Amino acid sequence: MTNRTQATSRIAATTQLGQQIWLDTLSRALIESGTLAAWIRDHKVAGLTSNPAIFQQALSKDPAYGPAIAAARTAEADPEIRFETVVLPDIQAACDLFRPIWEATDGAQGYVSFEVSPTLAHDAQGTLAAAVRLWKTIDRPNAMIKIPATPAGCQAVTEAIGRGINVNVTLIFSHEQLAAVQAAHQAGLRRWVAHCQQAGTPECIGAVASVASFFVSRTDNILDPKLPPALQGKTAIALCKTAYQEWQADLAGNMADLLALGAKPQWLLWASTSVKNPAYRDTLYVDELIGPQTVNTVPDATLAAFRDHGQVAHRLDQDVHAAHAQLAGVNALGIDLEQVGQELQNAGLAQFETAYADLLKLV
Repeated sequence: MTNRTQATSRIAATTQLGQQIWLDTLSRALIESGTLAAWIRDHKVAGLTSNPAIFQQALSKDPAYGPAIAAARTAEADPEIRFETVVLPDIQAACDLFRPIWEATDGAQGYVSFEVSPTLAHDAQGTLAAAVRLWKTIDRPNAMIKIPATPAGCQAVTEAIGRGINVNVTLIFSHEQLAAVQAAHQAGLRRWVAHCQQAGTPECIGAVASVASFFVSRTDNILDPKLPPALQGKTAIALCKTAYQEWQADLAGNMADLLALGAKPQWLLWASTSVKNPAYRDTLYVDELIGPQTVNTVPDATLAAFRDHGQVAHRLDQDVHAAHAQLAGVNALGIDLEQVGQELQNAGLAQFETAYADLLKLV
């Protein structure tokens, strides 16, 4: 077996276990060089995510944006409009590259995410207006609009799903936040189902897709210094495994009637899966979270590491008892994981706001 075949087979084997691997990066050079097309063609990458931090890096380092930025500065006074004018063609181009996968899988795979402005995180109506505008502007059926899992964001999620907009709900760090996202998604789906039925087009019920992005590594980053060695490096994975159990129960319960009508389930997506602690293996948060009906979105360096030496096995619903014991051990130390999740969400929003402000300066 050649090195290329070995590398490809790891991602292909992961796909066979029911998990999609998405790429967590985007730039014009990635598209124009053919690199993204190669990831799709040769390594079975099934989707892509972006965020303000990713575009801040792309705009600051990729000279291919120079002409587009210069043209936008001449044509637009509003820096937010300039930013969208510069980068939305990349989102559209990425959608077009993934479109054959989206079509071949009947919309189960092949999505590309673009985030609403993080300054709208606590503004439900502003978030909805931005989601509607971006959805119309991108004008691709395999686009996903990213909305943060704040209370206001969840309100916007319900409205957007109810209007037939694909949504990636992002910055989820706790079981409580995930439950709120699931409820928002289902409320929106019920509106969408009613719309399709009233319009006499029940076949459109399955047209709306969504993922719930549960962030992983940041939990261990913040908790490990507070934990004894025996508990370090395990909390994030334990949260994910127990969240997956709750997600499965919800799928069989609250979602059952919607699925019977042809609605798509909201898949769990593991985000922030690059390893920050050099003491841990670099593919830890990919290897340990492989399971059916999930997505893992990974930066290119982590994906390259996984291609090279990742450990492919169905582990997500293994050792669940140990996962519960890990969380009990953390709780026994007086650590409130829901509070930690809220702190991490606040920090994530602040990070994206800073990146967004920085990228607006670049255009």
